[in-house]
Amino acid sequence: MTRGPVLIDLEGDAPPPGPDTAPPVPEATPAPEGRAMQAVAVLAARRPSRLARWFWSILLMLLGVALSVAAWDFVMGLLARAPVLGWAVTGLLVVLGVLMLAIALRELAAFSRLKRIDRIQAEAETALSEQDLGKARQLVARLVAFYAGREDTRWGRDRLAEYSADQFDATGLLGLAESELLAPLDQAALREVEAAARQVATVTAIVPLALADVVAALTANIRMIRRVAEIYGGRSGTLGSWRLTRAVMTHLVATGAVAIGDDLIGSVAGGSVLSKLSRRFGEGIVNGALTARVGVAAIEVCRPLPFNSVRRPSVTGLVKRALTGLFGQG
Repeated sequence: MTRGPVLIDLEGDAPPPGPDTAPPVPEATPAPEGRAMQAVAVLAARRPSRLARWFWSILLMLLGVALSVAAWDFVMGLLARAPVLGWAVTGLLVVLGVLMLAIALRELAAFSRLKRIDRIQAEAETALSEQDLGKARQLVARLVAFYAGREDTRWGRDRLAEYSADQFDATGLLGLAESELLAPLDQAALREVEAAARQVATVTAIVPLALADVVAALTANIRMIRRVAEIYGGRSGTLGSWRLTRAVMTHLVATGAVAIGDDLIGSVAGGSVLSKLSRRFGEGIVNGALTARVGVAAIEVCRPLPFNSVRRPSVTGLVKRALTGLFGQG
């Protein structure tokens, strides 16, 4: 029988591993930040300098004058050489001018409708803050006239006309207008936001090309904001869409809503999904969630009435409906 521990010396064996020989602890993978959407927000919200605006304005004026003089000389020379062909080209130029005038008038009409929505929003906030039933009734009449030409609002306008006489306070009357007239439009706008969030998430996760996610996010967000404006009656043109996009993005950048936070990560299946997916898929989910935030802001900007009796869309619920199951269950 031995007493105490027995030490057996084996020659040639390496010493047992210690703290100094242990492999380094792998660094934690940084959480997705939604860089594509943050780049889109900064790009859309950035206002060009006054010097740049003057430069581009003068350059466009000079190009317009040069093209006009060149077209005039071309037509005059063509009329001298071949009168029939010259008159045909003149007719085409006239048609082109008429089309350009029509496009300009459409852009002006789009800006006019957007300003009309802004005025209705301001009057609604005043009527609610002052609890003025008279102003609320005038506002509802203007709102009904605003949607008078749309067949998809006929049922809501009829219901509003039927029950508006039973409302005796501004909050109840505007709440009735929200639930009967704007609720179907809210659902259509939310579907557009969900589709855009899903598209941005998919492109970011699948397409590995550099800057492709930024271009896809910018395109999808501009299209989404334009569709939301059209749903609520804005009918924004090209310049109007860019104005809306810059207004929405400026608001989001100013409030810090484009920054990724714990609330946004937690909105996607409690945040556990991000740790199980690759970083690329995580970026896709976060970019989709930030797109949903942009969509909710666009709804608030384009909606004629502020959210009062109808609950404001939840970004968390919107993200879950749009992205849950998109990349498989976590």
